[in-house]
Amino acid sequence: MSESMFEKPLQLPLSAEKLAEINDHLRTLDPQLILSWAIEHLPRIYQTTAFGLTGLVAIDMLSKLAPPESRPPLIFIDTLYHFPETYELVSEVEKRYGVKAQVFKPDECQTVEDFEKKWGEKLWEKYEDIYDYVVKVEPGRRAYKELDVRSVITGRRASQGAERALLQPLEVDSTGLLKLNPLFAWSFAQVDQYIKENNVPRNKLLNQGYRSVGDWHSTSKSGEGDAGERAGRWAGKQGKTECGLHKDYCDIQRKAKSDFGSVKVEAQAA
Repeated sequence: MSESMFEKPLQLPLSAEKLAEINDHLRTLDPQLILSWAIEHLPRIYQTTAFGLTGLVAIDMLSKLAPPESRPPLIFIDTLYHFPETYELVSEVEKRYGVKAQVFKPDECQTVEDFEKKWGEKLWEKYEDIYDYVVKVEPGRRAYKELDVRSVITGRRASQGAERALLQPLEVDSTGLLKLNPLFAWSFAQVDQYIKENNVPRNKLLNQGYRSVGDWHSTSKSGEGDAGERAGRWAGKQGKTECGLHKDYCDIQRKAKSDFGSVKVEAQAA
């Protein structure tokens, strides 16, 4: 199917056959052309980003494809536990590209103090699924609902391995949300080269021994012999490769809510 035969915008929900046809087409395109196609074809499209390298590449590419008012708006999920350098990067990107990220935080929480009063201290150590749900998944889904988001641009790539190894250009999650992965086929070397050649802002921590940056409590410098570009994330958490935002929504919601009662009792007693 040629590009001209796809609806503008696509009509949802997509059938499995239509999704396969779209992916057959997108796999032949470079990331810039995938993003151009998405601007024309994907309904209610936003970019969710934690300002990692691939997301930054997409932001830069989009800045060269369309004026600020025509680009997919940015959504930043503020867990409240980001490094200071990450917040600095957000401001730098907003100034550089003339955009303003729409920020969503854990429900009813503006500060770490608010969060720990509601959920207790070090929730990530005691109830990992709940932590992922309340700081990432719930704010993300709230953002999608409030903004009527139907499609999102992600920074995921197949070369990051683990659950991302079989990534396709376009996916549909269990809620019907379209997820576009424009750099799905790029290697880290390609991302790094683009960042350098285009002078794209990047997190200062990447110059200090970190390979991938998330929350400060679950991110460490990569040690000698560490494998993978996401080394240092969730140290000691065997098998953990995702924060929850890109896992099955219904599954992580079920796991988290099964322990809600216990967490609230502990928080009230503290």
